[in-house]
Amino acid sequence: MNTSVDLWVDPICPWAWMTSRWLVEVEKQRPITLNFRGMSLAHLNRDREMPPKYAAIITDGMKPVRALAATRLEYGQTEFRALYDAMGMLFHPGGRGIDEIDSIVVDAVKNAGLPSSISDRMNDTSLDSEVIKDHDVAIALVGEDVGTPVIAVNGNAFFGPVVTPAPKGQAALDLWDGALLVSSVAGFYEIKRSRTAGPQFD
Repeated sequence: MNTSVDLWVDPICPWAWMTSRWLVEVEKQRPITLNFRGMSLAHLNRDREMPPKYAAIITDGMKPVRALAATRLEYGQTEFRALYDAMGMLFHPGGRGIDEIDSIVVDAVKNAGLPSSISDRMNDTSLDSEVIKDHDVAIALVGEDVGTPVIAVNGNAFFGPVVTPAPKGQAALDLWDGALLVSSVAGFYEIKRSRTAGPQFD
């Protein structure tokens, strides 16, 4: 019997990308059904003072998640996942920045095999309510002091894991089993250490 795993991601977040690549590796080896869902760093940080270099996250960060929301509404999970993968490849291994966000959405939609009309939806603010609704589900599960990624499985939810590079093979399964174990303990909240490396993309 497959275990359903919900993963909330914002395509502009490199750490969510790393977590998603790890879960894709787990999916190859364990009976899980991975469901991608949208989350928005722009919405999360809307009332916070941001350093100038991150200001574009607030002004333009809703665009990719709007396109993802439109894809989920009009097509479904398979296409949502394909578009997230296409966006992530351009943002992260591809090294393209948020200053290219419009062209990234256009190129990702094309690469995912979706109609160009999905690209147009990145400027459709009527989709913000859909984005925020899914975002708020994640926040309700884990609290407001975390961001993306969020994972929910077996009635438990947690932020992270934040990991680089994305584990493969047995290492991916070891992290999976460990994450399930600690998150199942009542009253468990946090394990943390300072990062000494940035995201390492394959």
